[in-house]
Amino acid sequence: MDRITITTPDDWHLHVRDGDALRTVVPHTASQFARAIIMPNLKPPVVDTGLAQAYRDRIMRVLPGGSAFQPLMTLYLTDNTAA
Repeated sequence: MDRITITTPDDWHLHVRDGDALRTVVPHTASQFARAIIMPNLKPPVVDTGLAQAYRDRIMRVLPGGSAFQPLMTLYLTDNTAA
C-alpha cells in the first residue's frame, strides 16, 4: 500500500465554546470533519445530560443545511457527578 485516504476525519478534542465563538467554529468544523468530541468546559461547565442536550441543540442549530456533522457530547466530571 502506497497511501491511504481519510475522506472526512474526526476531531477528537474540540472546544466550540458558546455564543459568537460557537457560531463561527461549528460551521467551519463541520466543513472539515465528520464528527468531533465536544469539550464540556464552558462557564458554567456541562455537568449533566440536560446541559449536554441543550449544548448539542445550540450546536445543531448553527450547522449549515445538509450537514452530516455529528457532535459527540461529553460531561465535565466533578465530585458531584452521579455514577
